[in-house]
Amino acid sequence: MHIAIVGNIGAGKTTLAHKLAQHFRWEVFLEEVDDNPYLKDFYADMPRWAFHLQVYFLNGRFRQTQRIKELVQQGKSVIQDRTIYEDAHIFAANLHQSGQLVERDYQNYYALFETMIGLVNPPDLLLYLRADLPKLIGQIEKRGRDYESSISIEYLKNLNEHYEQWIANYKEGKLLIIDVNELDYVKRPEDLGTIIERINGKLFGLF
Repeated sequence: MHIAIVGNIGAGKTTLAHKLAQHFRWEVFLEEVDDNPYLKDFYADMPRWAFHLQVYFLNGRFRQTQRIKELVQQGKSVIQDRTIYEDAHIFAANLHQSGQLVERDYQNYYALFETMIGLVNPPDLLLYLRADLPKLIGQIEKRGRDYESSISIEYLKNLNEHYEQWIANYKEGKLLIIDVNELDYVKRPEDLGTIIERINGKLFGLF
């Protein structure tokens, strides 16, 4: 079984992925952020580094999806932090729309994405963490990553809009939307329990 968690920067995907992996005894695949050689430069100069960053993420995510496919075929269950779909439909699309990724680079990138996506199996369940800007900003400030200090509110707002549009049209498989604005699954075990119950219900057809 393959479960993927999606959502904006600071929505709490990684934390939830770890907790669900521990509870269900699933293998966890995290987004490769800390080792990304372009991320810091990208936040300092988006037009200069947008294409490089997106291709790096796309390549890494594709390799990850192939490894996940192998594990699922072996009968193992996996939880994934962010998906290859977001690379194209959220981040690259937002950069293109905002003028940070020029048309030529965007078309080149998207053609590569379309080639890859034909070899990717969608997750059995997509878990979307919906979070408003105050929640996202608070979470980003709390983790204190230097390269994230320059992220603008407008950038986060635009990403949220792209997420909502993509989720509204998602047809690849089962979808579970969780509003995390009032949740704290680190300090309140009952919040995590609620999410686990909803996942079980969605996966096993209880509702």
